[in-house]
Amino acid sequence: MSKLIRLLRYDWPLHFILIFSNWMPDNVAFLRFRGWLASPFFKSCGKSLRIGRDVTFFNPSNISIGDKVYIAKGGWLLAIEEIRLDSEVLLGPYVQIVTANHSFEKGAYRNGPVVNRVAVVIGAGSWLSGHCTVLPGSNLGKGVLIAANSVFKGNAQDGDVFGGVPAKKIKSIDLNK
Repeated sequence: MSKLIRLLRYDWPLHFILIFSNWMPDNVAFLRFRGWLASPFFKSCGKSLRIGRDVTFFNPSNISIGDKVYIAKGGWLLAIEEIRLDSEVLLGPYVQIVTANHSFEKGAYRNGPVVNRVAVVIGAGSWLSGHCTVLPGSNLGKGVLIAANSVFKGNAQDGDVFGGVPAKKIKSIDLNK
């Protein structure tokens, strides 16, 4: 897909909608309304998306969203490669999901090419708590919890709980309860 088509079909309309709706409070009705307005501008989007204020999406054409997903205020999703949020995923305030990194060249990270371009998958029913960061190549199973202020990279099995910087496995929970 050409860059111009991507900008006109996905990026600019979504940015306009998010700017237009940022004055609305974060209550259930407006979260649903903002999600409904934004839903056509992703690669795919299920039903009942809820989006808080001040959320930033880079390359929404690379973002797939399941049913009943909630993205809280201040989220930042950098989709150089695919980001997949399965159904019933919760993203707490100021969560960052990134699918690429900068590299160092000519004395600055600003000059380096984008590297480590790898998709991120967040499994159904998972919760990324406030202010956590998920790095490129991460793959979370179903019902995974990443604790607040954590930095996660790697794989998490169904029901795993991670926390810390870098995030380490704390325990597993029984998803059959």
